[in-house]
Amino acid sequence: MTYNVFLGILLAAIANMILGMLWYNPLVFGKTWMKLTNIKPADIARMKKTGSTTQAYLSSFLAAIITAYVLAIFLKMSAASTTAEGAVVGLLAWLGFVATTSLSEFLWTPKPRQLYWLNNGYNLISFILMAMIVASAM
Repeated sequence: MTYNVFLGILLAAIANMILGMLWYNPLVFGKTWMKLTNIKPADIARMKKTGSTTQAYLSSFLAAIITAYVLAIFLKMSAASTTAEGAVVGLLAWLGFVATTSLSEFLWTPKPRQLYWLNNGYNLISFILMAMIVASAM
């Protein structure tokens, strides 16, 4: 992979984090997410106080880098090099791997179905966005 592709992977991971900060912001879906996961504002405050939010952000960023890297491999294997082709690869990767594998968790546990759609809506947009960014760097 070239320097441009690695830069695209890094930018895609950053875009993923920005999207997450917006998506789960209390002004967007954050309050709904907290309600569906039974997380209270005091829980978030406690996480910030203990520093576990820093660990969570770093782990999420590492996961985003890995996801963007794997998407780069998929893009290369499929010879996708435009943002439109990247969007299709991102959509297919989400549909084939994320939407399907995360469904079982909601079919076999008492978690609210709305949480499935909320989280997977984020993942769908994230996969498409990351794949588009990486494809444009190829």
